Amino acid sequence: MLVNMKAVKLELDLIDSGVQGKKNDKTLLAKRPKVVAQATRQESEENKVSNDVSNGQSSSSVLEQGQSPGHDTGVSSRSTICAAPIRRQFWKAGIYEDTHGPKVIVQSNKSYLHVHPLFLHSNATSHKWAFGAIAELLDNAVDEIQNGATYVTIDKISNPRDASPVLLIQDDGGGMDPEAIRRCMSFGFSDKNSKMAIGQYGNGFKTSTMRLGADVIVFTRRTANSVLTQSVGLLSYTFLRQMGHNRIVVPMVDYEFNKLTGNFGFSNWRGKEQVMSNLSMLLQWSPFSTEVELLKQFDDIGSQGTKVIIYNLWLSDDGNMELDFDTDPADIRISGDIKKVEALPAWRKMNEEHIANRLHYSLRAYLSILYLRIPDTFKIVLRGQVVVHHNLANDLKFVEYILYKPHTVGSLEAQVVTTIGFLKEAPHISVHGFNVYHKNRLILPYWRVVNYADSRGRGVVGVLEANFIEPTHNKQDFERTPLFQKLESRLKEMTWEYWDFHCGLIGYQVKKKPLASEPIDKIKPVILNKSSAVGSRVTSATGIHMKRKAVPDVMELENVKRQAQVGTLAIVSGHSLGTKPASIDASQSECQEAASLMQENKKLQARCLEKEKTLEELGLKVTELRSELGGVQLEYERLTAELASLEAIKEENDVNM
Repeated sequence: MLVNMKAVKLELDLIDSGVQGKKNDKTLLAKRPKVVAQATRQESEENKVSNDVSNGQSSSSVLEQGQSPGHDTGVSSRSTICAAPIRRQFWKAGIYEDTHGPKVIVQSNKSYLHVHPLFLHSNATSHKWAFGAIAELLDNAVDEIQNGATYVTIDKISNPRDASPVLLIQDDGGGMDPEAIRRCMSFGFSDKNSKMAIGQYGNGFKTSTMRLGADVIVFTRRTANSVLTQSVGLLSYTFLRQMGHNRIVVPMVDYEFNKLTGNFGFSNWRGKEQVMSNLSMLLQWSPFSTEVELLKQFDDIGSQGTKVIIYNLWLSDDGNMELDFDTDPADIRISGDIKKVEALPAWRKMNEEHIANRLHYSLRAYLSILYLRIPDTFKIVLRGQVVVHHNLANDLKFVEYILYKPHTVGSLEAQVVTTIGFLKEAPHISVHGFNVYHKNRLILPYWRVVNYADSRGRGVVGVLEANFIEPTHNKQDFERTPLFQKLESRLKEMTWEYWDFHCGLIGYQVKKKPLASEPIDKIKPVILNKSSAVGSRVTSATGIHMKRKAVPDVMELENVKRQAQVGTLAIVSGHSLGTKPASIDASQSECQEAASLMQENKKLQARCLEKEKTLEELGLKVTELRSELGGVQLEYERLTAELASLEAIKEENDVNM
């Protein structure tokens, strides 16, 4: 369903205008006086946009959408000096000579606030890592699962203008209507009201796209209230710098489906001149030089969805493309980010190929662990191949589950069950740390909370979902709040505790163990947990449950665990060490405590099973609804075709009469 419109060809190349452009100005203006004249002015929308925001009308807030006729007597948005060419290296793109920078010319006593184009670059520096920026864009697609999204694809395509590599990210979620895409392109707006939505700050799209490339164009289609719309928006750092703008200008064009004609037409709510001006800028600065090429990008979107195309991708400091598309045709890598691992020669390859190392330079490895849970109905497709989900807990042996209850307000969200164990390759691998998720999204992979000496802590890895602490805006760390610091302290304790009592299972000498000649009840325990929060430990398959309290009740339980370490009760996570458990005299209170913890563990397991069942049911419902929607769409297209046929017959009859 494409627009039956004559293609609009580019008639003015603003990049290479120079002297040649000056010679042809009069001729070009005579050909398209409105479009070209409008494209060379970008001034008078400031007051209109501010009023639109205050009145709740559609707008792009601090962002400008081309211009409309008016009189901006406050500030000139165009520099009188041509902007310097953009540096292709991201970390140098914000550096330029002051004499070439955009100038703000105050023409009256009025004052206006602007968002300068260089803010796009400085805002994007929050992403130190290119994969973190890609993950930010994937979060938007994952949040669309609730709106029917079944896939998100990441791929490399070619820029039709110069054949340079372009990054494509596309999903079949609910898409955006004209209002929503303007909020997406603005700063600080977010439509995500769900408590479990990953995105929440309204800034991720801008920071992530500008971190990956200098320019991005967005295609989106949505059906709402029986109205089918499609929109195109351009956020171009190249355009803003080359044109010398001192505020962010975002050209957008909206189309609406006409049921009578069966085609898309311009949505003229901003006026025809505004639309034609924005279209002219889109064709001038995007990879697509005609309207036909532009609208062809909607062909594979279907009835709803969003396509993000990032071009003019950044180079690394050595002049190579930062994203490596050539080394592995089924992957996207970060150029030159493969680091050698310090290990014995016999173990070096094992360490280098471990996912804890590969995730830093392989997008496929990183995406496989990016989400703690992925519905069966949703796929992440990287360069044509589905990314296989990797559950990090499956990499562990001698697993234990530890319940941590921080002192918040008593909410259940604050309860964290940490899965902890040795990597299956231990002790031959030097990896250790905790993989901390927030609302299903990986924030800290293999976070090293301890620096081990004499191998203490080596190979100990944990997995947990901490929804009670807030991540930073780039979702690569957490805010350093008191709650976070308490969690960090508790994870350190978990590491030392687990290592001290289980290191013998992987061949290390146990340093803390009771003397064989000394009775168990006379051994002086070491109190390992002195935190104010309460932690509970549950072994994964043995039915042995031990709870650590603050002092002094922990002493007798520590004795039991010490005896288990030296072989008296040597069964951990379902692995038998070939020794028979000794009889241990336990007090009635300890038995009751163990029973209570067993009950709590069963409840947790029941809740997990219930949630998995609910997710499965929701997945089936989504599949059924999408199937029904496909049938409705086919029926709609049939009726549309039939209506068009009837109208043609009617017109023919009218002519004959």
